[in-house]
Amino acid sequence: MNRLWSLQAFLYDGFSGVGQEEALAGERVRPATAREVAGLLHDASFDEVEALLERYADDPRAQVRNAVAQARRRHERQRAERDRVLGMYQLEHKMAGSGIALGIDEVGRGAIAGPLTVCAVALPRDPIIWGINDSKQLTPLQREALAAQVADHAIAIGIAHIEPASIDAVGMATALRMGMTQAIENSGIEPDAVLIDGNPVHVHPKEQTLVKGDARVACIAAASIVAKVTRDDMMVAYAQDYPEYHLDSCKGYGSAEHIAAIREFGLSPIHRVSFCGNFVETPRLF
Repeated sequence: MNRLWSLQAFLYDGFSGVGQEEALAGERVRPATAREVAGLLHDASFDEVEALLERYADDPRAQVRNAVAQARRRHERQRAERDRVLGMYQLEHKMAGSGIALGIDEVGRGAIAGPLTVCAVALPRDPIIWGINDSKQLTPLQREALAAQVADHAIAIGIAHIEPASIDAVGMATALRMGMTQAIENSGIEPDAVLIDGNPVHVHPKEQTLVKGDARVACIAAASIVAKVTRDDMMVAYAQDYPEYHLDSCKGYGSAEHIAAIREFGLSPIHRVSFCGNFVETPRLF
């Protein structure tokens, strides 16, 4: 018996006299106060709250009526969120069929320092990772928690980093294809579908692309989360070596503080020279 129902077992519905305690012959029971009912509704999980809402729907006490209304609104929001996540899994399965889908996404494309990080993730059909979404729609704490769940449950994860010197040498378009190819290889599996956020990249014969795929397909969202958390951790570590550039906060993107630091201190070894021409004097290539 879980904590919620253990508590309910020793309470009864004061206005109707009907409750779970009737199944526990011989137990001492007392009326549930409005405050206790409100606490039950507040603490109930998604799966528990429906029964409580039904039980207390007609309770005349003002505090209980208010708690029921709040719990119902919360439950509706949770149901909508679950439907959103289930839709992401359903679209993935529609695109991949019965096989294994490998979702691909990148982070750091627009940064002026640090690597381009590409991640490939294959998810099982069960368990569902609730809350999964485009990494940009999540808080850092949410990303950390979801990345841990992906690591625990994923069929495969592949990560690739394309360093600044390589980006300068070949350009971002080629660097992106290099990173995606490496991430697919590093996943260690042969997928039945490779699902990529954005436009066609032509890195795999089973490639399918979808604009805003990181918000619409579960495995692409998972890849966006792992890529973001992995690269952010790298940039925080780089901030220890290059504290003047505020990399722990800007993550290598062109914040005002970061640009001011470049103008004052010049470029570090992890800056993309080809991205920084507006901030420092760099030699002409031709």
